[in-house]
Amino acid sequence: MGSRLDALNALVNNPKYADYLAILKGARNGFVYGVKIRFPHAVVMAILFGRGDWASRVRAILRATRTHAVNLASFVALYKSAMLLQRKLNDGKQRKLDTFFAGLVGGFIVFGDRTAVNEQIVLYVVSRVVATLIPRAYPPPAPGSGAAVRPIPPSSKHFAVFSALAWGAVMYLFAEKGYTIQPGMFSSMNYLYKDSDKWDGLKTLLWHNT
Repeated sequence: MGSRLDALNALVNNPKYADYLAILKGARNGFVYGVKIRFPHAVVMAILFGRGDWASRVRAILRATRTHAVNLASFVALYKSAMLLQRKLNDGKQRKLDTFFAGLVGGFIVFGDRTAVNEQIVLYVVSRVVATLIPRAYPPPAPGSGAAVRPIPPSSKHFAVFSALAWGAVMYLFAEKGYTIQPGMFSSMNYLYKDSDKWDGLKTLLWHNT
């Protein structure tokens, strides 16, 4: 048993297979992260907005968790595979746009199918992409300075403007064009802004909706 374990350890530590094992490890991390992110979210959504008996709600929680985890694992594996393929086609060198094309392929194949889970993930990614346009609080380190690369927070003044525009826009859309809003967000906003306008007594005012 010990010799077999030593052989396996030698295999996984062999630089010859590092690129391929990185794909496997990426898929593993994608699956685990997907479970950690989706499961608590699905539980909360099932409690607040779920319909039907608890058995059907549990099935919905497990289905959403599995979809998120499998899709994220698939995307990571596809992205790393595409990056590896491009490096091999370019004599082992990585070009700046390789990451874009690898993400393009993975995004189309894995997240191109419009489901509730995929839509939420894509909208999350879009929000993060848009947020990168906010000016940063201080400039990044100069290239070649040796400083560690880490996220730089947005400028407080510019973030306040960004926040005001985002909330103004989403409240207008909710009131005037609610059909354009992502269903999960629409349910949340309806709970906050519409359901709070209706009650028929102390119980439905403070305990639950009518």
